[in-house]
Amino acid sequence: MSISRFTLFAASAALLAAADARPLAAQQRGEDAAQVARAQLIDAEGNVVATATLHETAGHGVLIRLSAERLPPGERAFHIHQTGRCEAPTFQSAGGHYAPRGRQHGFLVPAGPHAGDLPNIHVAQDGRLVIEVLAPGVTLQPGAPNTLFDEDGSALVVHAGRDDYRSQPAGNAGGRIACGVIQR
Repeated sequence: MSISRFTLFAASAALLAAADARPLAAQQRGEDAAQVARAQLIDAEGNVVATATLHETAGHGVLIRLSAERLPPGERAFHIHQTGRCEAPTFQSAGGHYAPRGRQHGFLVPAGPHAGDLPNIHVAQDGRLVIEVLAPGVTLQPGAPNTLFDEDGSALVVHAGRDDYRSQPAGNAGGRIACGVIQR
């Protein structure tokens, strides 16, 4: 598999996010609250370092808006994890990547990606970041296949390193430095 597949995925995600501004506008008007979720990501000391808002899109998956103020600078892996628990300092309680269809990790793997695999994020030197990422393989609809609101919930996790998009089971991304439970 070539890097062009990932480039195509990233470009498609950006276009879909730009084309479907309805969820953000709906949230600003207070509409469709059942299709909106949030997460506060904490670091190992329990400090809030980022917040995320998740919006169900019209047939495209879930748009995640991540706003960080105190993440370490650099390229970082960003994933949806299978369990809605964030016990510091290691955040291992969040389990592995969200993979309800049993696929392998990575955009560059023929049997991938996990539904919870997301593109790497690039945190500025001042620790700030605002980004929107589309997660096409998930939904916020309770009881639906690939819902982020199954029995044990799910979480957003930022890793210490970058995801190489191919190493199993998690892209050789290093330890977990921030975690947030996804909640309605």
